[in-house]
Amino acid sequence: MDETSRRVLVLGATGYIGSRLVPELLDRGWHVTAATSRPPTPDRFSWGHQVDWVRCDVTDAADVAVALEGVDAVCYLVHSLSTRGFSEIDRLGARTVRRGVDAAGVSRLVYLSGLVPQVPRHELSEHITSRLEVEEELLASSASSVALRAGVVIGAGSTSFEVIRQLGSLLVLQPVPLWLRSRVQPIAATDAVRALVEALEPDSTLQGAVDIGGPDVLRYPRLLAAYSRAARLLRVRVPVAMVPTPVAAVGTAGLVQAPFWTVNALVESLRHDMVCRPEATWVPADGGRLLGVREAMRRAVRGEPGTAEAPLPSDPDWTRQRAPVLDALRAPRSVRAGASLAWHRLRQLSD
Repeated sequence: MDETSRRVLVLGATGYIGSRLVPELLDRGWHVTAATSRPPTPDRFSWGHQVDWVRCDVTDAADVAVALEGVDAVCYLVHSLSTRGFSEIDRLGARTVRRGVDAAGVSRLVYLSGLVPQVPRHELSEHITSRLEVEEELLASSASSVALRAGVVIGAGSTSFEVIRQLGSLLVLQPVPLWLRSRVQPIAATDAVRALVEALEPDSTLQGAVDIGGPDVLRYPRLLAAYSRAARLLRVRVPVAMVPTPVAAVGTAGLVQAPFWTVNALVESLRHDMVCRPEATWVPADGGRLLGVREAMRRAVRGEPGTAEAPLPSDPDWTRQRAPVLDALRAPRSVRAGASLAWHRLRQLSD
């Protein structure tokens, strides 16, 4: 592929990872076609006027064919977790894009998937099963393809991080179900973007399903504690018996501002270990170190400028906790988080 003319189509460019990936690709000389399922809004993004925009519903073959014109590589970042019945939509989207990629003769296809627990397939949550189905569809493409499997992505604006942040801010006493002892291997947003950039390079050797994760493996209660330390909050985690997963999912969804179905699907995935396979784990080609949980949390909590962990103005409105009067009065963090949640719920009722 000619370095001076390489073009990448980013499907899901306006999402959390996409909005941080696009500027990195531009810096590396890619021409970017940014695809969104809604009318493009370039002014929302600092890079919005440096890319070509296209409106694309990945389940519509005609939309996909137009978006793929003149494209050398495709980065697939589309997920429908916030929609009920997301599995069927995601299967159709993956199939439509895979067929379009093959018909257009695209040379490289990269998908951001999810870590898959090493358990029988029928035991997987609907969320993980859906990611795996999409992955299998896209890897069947005639293009050189790779699925990068990530677990918890740490960064302000990431759904996983925001659920941790909002629960950690709201609850002084944090009930932790006894079954929530699974291990997790988070990855910093910086490193998730870095892996995608590497995978899209013409000379990348990454193929098939590759796990991406940071250097730390810890259990979920310790991940909650890591946020509390980074935010300098005194929080107590209380073990709680006999809390079925569906009850925990609904309860968590009710205590955060993230979309209900997204949180519900994520919580159902917590019962299994979400760690990288030693034999299939990404090692950065540049030899650089990976960010640990402590540093990634610090960047996200402080909103460190110039990092992928910092919040962006383009992040969804639900990621912002708003209580300006209480902020000015220096009210306790839990009070401010509660007021922000109440205001969010009132706005939902009025919409």
